[in-house]
Amino acid sequence: MLNDKHKSAIQVAYSQFLSNRGLKARYGQKLMVAAIARTLGAITQNASGERDAEKSDGEHICVVEAGTGTGKTVSYLLAAIPLAQAQDKTLVISTATVALQEQIIFKDLPEVAHHSGLKFEYSLAKGRGRYLCLSKLDQLLSSFSASGTGVSLGLYEDELPQVEAESVALYQKMTDSLAAGSWDGDRDNWPDTIEADDWSRVTTDHRQCSGRRCPHVTNCSFFRARESLGKTQVIVANHDLLLADLALGGGAILPPPEETIYVLDEAHHLPDKALNHFSHHSRVGASTGWLDQANKALGQMLGEIGDGAELDRCAEQLPAVLTSAKQGLEQMWPLIEELCEFEDERGNTTRHRFEGGVVPDAMAQLAEKLREDFDELESLFNKMLQTAQRMLEDAHSPVPIVDLERWYPQLGSWYGRAEANLQLWANYARPDASGALPQARWVTLVDWGGSTDFEVCSSPILAGKTLEYSLWRRCYGAVLTSATLTALGKFDRLRMRAGTPENASYQVVPSPFDFSRATLQVPASAVDAGKADQHTDAVIDALPDLLKDSGGSLVLFSSRRQMETVYEALPGTWRNRILMQGQKSRQHLLDSHREIIDGGGSSVLFGLASFAEGVDLPGDYCRHVVIAKLPFAVPDDPIEAALAEWIEAKGGNPFMQITVPDAALKLVQACGRLLRAEGDTGTVTLLDRRVVSRRYGQAILNSLPPFTRHIE
Repeated sequence: MLNDKHKSAIQVAYSQFLSNRGLKARYGQKLMVAAIARTLGAITQNASGERDAEKSDGEHICVVEAGTGTGKTVSYLLAAIPLAQAQDKTLVISTATVALQEQIIFKDLPEVAHHSGLKFEYSLAKGRGRYLCLSKLDQLLSSFSASGTGVSLGLYEDELPQVEAESVALYQKMTDSLAAGSWDGDRDNWPDTIEADDWSRVTTDHRQCSGRRCPHVTNCSFFRARESLGKTQVIVANHDLLLADLALGGGAILPPPEETIYVLDEAHHLPDKALNHFSHHSRVGASTGWLDQANKALGQMLGEIGDGAELDRCAEQLPAVLTSAKQGLEQMWPLIEELCEFEDERGNTTRHRFEGGVVPDAMAQLAEKLREDFDELESLFNKMLQTAQRMLEDAHSPVPIVDLERWYPQLGSWYGRAEANLQLWANYARPDASGALPQARWVTLVDWGGSTDFEVCSSPILAGKTLEYSLWRRCYGAVLTSATLTALGKFDRLRMRAGTPENASYQVVPSPFDFSRATLQVPASAVDAGKADQHTDAVIDALPDLLKDSGGSLVLFSSRRQMETVYEALPGTWRNRILMQGQKSRQHLLDSHREIIDGGGSSVLFGLASFAEGVDLPGDYCRHVVIAKLPFAVPDDPIEAALAEWIEAKGGNPFMQITVPDAALKLVQACGRLLRAEGDTGTVTLLDRRVVSRRYGQAILNSLPPFTRHIE
């Protein structure tokens, strides 16, 4: 139970923050602070200072849906920071987007630290991939000096194209900036955009990094940043970094879950991001290529770092296993061509999904052979890495350190690719356990350097169980928050997809906005969007009249084809007012839109799903949101299709259990583009008759904010 001391600390911090900033308390904000404080304050510790799991069955998790204008960030900071400090735990705040991450680290945390009276240190956590690897940069510049520019540096032609003179100049500029102290090695702090190919040559991952054994470690920007994390009570990260840490067992990048209170902002994104992290994939052609290239590179490697002992013994076994794995992949190619059908009803070649996640016997048998080969490869590469690590630490190493440094990242890359293939083919070789959630398994036809390749994929259909065991059961405490956590007024969708405990605290905080100042309308001209051509014609006819008023408008489409068709069909005078997604970057379009409105003009944004979330256009920037159709998911997503298949096999109704709740949540997000500040007003127009004519329509309407309704 929250004790009086902790309650007082939170109340004093909140009052002082409001007073110093000249703000008034918000009802929803007070409710959110109280909900978080009750949950985190009720956690009991055992003698070791850990959460007493025997006295907690999910009650250490707090889920709060709070709309725009509530002041979510300030709420969870003022509630969680004092309690984390009192219980000697680290507070990790995780977001889905860079924009919110930057807002928290550069605006919200400084304001709370300055105005609340709370004393705490905070820092931003990033993965290795955001930092320069000094060892790689040094090797690159050395190779340029020896070979001149324009040479191909990679052992893998599919990974590193030729290095142009402009890139060489960039690397030299990086070196000069580091020496001058004007750059810290953080990609995000470089003054210009760095292309992905240029950056990939000078960054690393945990497999390629030799860590504390690296001679550059004292100047390494990543390890400097990592050391600062250990001194801070509040860490800001993102969902991808958090999930990467959990995949490594927890505590590898961020503090261990048992020592952490998590705040997961934009929590509705967590399940999908988790699926990406827990999925496996491998390209058959590309993997065949790297196996062949690795085999060819072995001789050069042994010539430079052969030790006459463990490294050599492992390397002697590699050619046969590399060849065997390559032959297995070469056999997999025609088997996929035989077993998989890539042409859909429209003649498009896309992907083949295995129904029920069941792989044909012939493919499963070959997958088992590949599993054995990649298991052996992973083991051999791992032994070689460990041997190289020991030699890097040995002052009397028989191998020159400079050569070990050069080959260590390559061994790490080989190990990583072998591990990825092992996980993928093991998943295809073994059938799903009886009664367990099935895996989604599919093959995608992809473009690869002007030719085609087969990308073999697998993924859980739900991330809930993995999150339950890796995060919810282990963490000291957690807060999940977002403006959209419920679907159709319930938390069922979140519980299913994110695996949050039934006994967690679930609360919806009311918005401070007066929704009656805005109107939701479904005009008589709205057509059933299931009749595609008729619906598109109706949208074309309706838009000029709907958007005749000056000011800013946002029109949201569910398909690019319809958006472009509508755009092309409108008169030229109308097209001149429209800024359409795809014409320029999203930020450029939004900046242009604001500039036009500031100048007293009229501007209409045409956008897809990415414009239905995270776009902030308050006041005159957006007085009208037009939604062309109910945002039902495209039915070709292999994970969603497998999930629907599983629900149907259990006797459920996937349309009502998945499709409708998902559409309702997306529609709430789209409607949320209208009111961004308390004084805002305007109209949401839905041009899809199904919200009125279909039996599920009323449930969707009831899940929307309480706008004044005008339904014809």
